[in-house]
Amino acid sequence: MLPQSPEDGGGTWPEIRGLAWLAEAERADSLWVSDHFLYRAGDGTTVGVHEPWSLVAAVAASTRRVQIGTLVMATIFRPPGVLAKMAATTDDVAGGRLILGLGCGWHEPEYQAFGYPFDHRVGRFEEALEVIVRLLREGSVTYAGSWYTLDDAIVLPAPAHRTPILVAARRPRMMRITARLADAWQTAWYGLPDEKFAAELAEFRAACDAEGRDPTTVEMMVGLTVGGSDPETRHIALDPAALADGLAEWAAIGVGHVQLAVEPTSEASFNTALEGIRRFRNGGSGGAASAS
Repeated sequence: MLPQSPEDGGGTWPEIRGLAWLAEAERADSLWVSDHFLYRAGDGTTVGVHEPWSLVAAVAASTRRVQIGTLVMATIFRPPGVLAKMAATTDDVAGGRLILGLGCGWHEPEYQAFGYPFDHRVGRFEEALEVIVRLLREGSVTYAGSWYTLDDAIVLPAPAHRTPILVAARRPRMMRITARLADAWQTAWYGLPDEKFAAELAEFRAACDAEGRDPTTVEMMVGLTVGGSDPETRHIALDPAALADGLAEWAAIGVGHVQLAVEPTSEASFNTALEGIRRFRNGGSGGAASAS
């Protein structure tokens, strides 16, 4: 995960670009950004966040190999046709390296601040996802739903690559939507595999069964917190050996790709995490999950 907030440390563009270059040079598989306008605490304290599509395009133009993903775009913030167009263009800039992560959002204060509706988020998301999938996979769509209407909408220039679509989902209805329409399922945030994750995985497999989808055809991704000082947060210690062992545990249960939220977001912390990734690849058991 790349930093996006100067107020939270490491979030100016030169710093973001430097960390992206470091991660690519040291063979990380992917880089990720989140989609927020701000974080506002109950006491009114506000932290601003750089707009993600601009960063994704900039990182895509500044790198050559590493995949670039959104974790995740809140579909309510942009009309689905516009979002599909943006994804097609950005993936062209990236040369086919974009992973399009989508979700329905959760932080109500930013919805209120910028005038977006917070009601019926899952219903709105389901319609938006169908529109986006059809536009990116079929090239055009006519659609009349409760929230969105499109009349012979078309994505031109046509997408040059098949962009994988990831959905972050933790509850049964979102899991059913993911199983029906997405290429990958993501859940977060964890340290090591635990009973909570086992329960989520069982729910996702049940959602796949309900949709007639083989769960092995959906890539499983998990967001992991690495480092940090909050004892209540699930995390892996910011230590190369601990991270290598943790990655091996996730790989052993079939997780194909992980996103690492490294705390603090500094060059030194990234170097420590990248060393853990190297150790996992050189000697970790259970396969070689992508580590990002």
